[in-house]
Amino acid sequence: MTIDPVTADPLPGHGALLPPPRPEACAGRRPATPAPAPTTTAPATAPAPTTTATGPHDAAFLPRLRFARREPERPITAPVPKLGGEPCWLADPVWPVSPATGEPLLFVGQFAVPGAELRLAYLFLEEGEITGGIDPEAGDALLLVQPGGRIPSFAVIGPPGTRGRTLRRRGPDGPDGAGTPVEFHLDLLPVPADVDRSMDDRAAFQRYLRGEGPEVPFPDGGHVYDHVGGLPSFPSGVAGVPAPWRFFFALQDAPDEGDPYFLDFGYGVGAAFLSPDGLEGRFCWDIP
Repeated sequence: MTIDPVTADPLPGHGALLPPPRPEACAGRRPATPAPAPTTTAPATAPAPTTTATGPHDAAFLPRLRFARREPERPITAPVPKLGGEPCWLADPVWPVSPATGEPLLFVGQFAVPGAELRLAYLFLEEGEITGGIDPEAGDALLLVQPGGRIPSFAVIGPPGTRGRTLRRRGPDGPDGAGTPVEFHLDLLPVPADVDRSMDDRAAFQRYLRGEGPEVPFPDGGHVYDHVGGLPSFPSGVAGVPAPWRFFFALQDAPDEGDPYFLDFGYGVGAAFLSPDGLEGRFCWDIP
């Protein structure tokens, strides 16, 4: 299966394949019995790959859907989209570490890769004064795809058994405090039609500013920051990766006390991208 049947060749010069699939397990532990799928809100039509995208400013997956957080009744052990908790691996566990310090990266969440086959993309970021992800190829922000995905050549994977922290709330002593770990289902819900049009208008306006499209009015409608698919727009107006990477999803930061979890992108927005074949990922964040 390929994500984009037009240009599905692997990107040159990239790393080894991830291990082959095995029964799903969270944090490297095989469940004694299969975990039942959680009861969810009636789902929207899942985004599907398009055949027209050639780079990160195109709509690689349609329709655009918004992420809606939902508290689970129990720990999530099924291979479904979520924030926080333990990774539900679809192949052997591969927990990345910081190239600079060797410390395990923070597990942020897992996201369903659009397509006919079940694949997940696992997001890991380095914690620190500046959250990893300024440079999409520095190794401090990784989006790993399973099963059958490629480990980026710049990634450093910890030895078997490596486990790090997972997404958590801001601690009582500030960003460096040991806040409570969190876990949320990420339901995919429709974007209101007027907001969906406004987001397309914003993408068209940024295309005009880049000299890639006709002049259009300045957009002034609504916007959903946490979403998957659709024509993307970026805080700076330009994607953090070149073609042929495809836009996958956007995730706003949550740096303040009272936010449901702690992620600090300098009051910016993170963006995830996939290779044309959907087997390798990139992540970076951006500010206006």
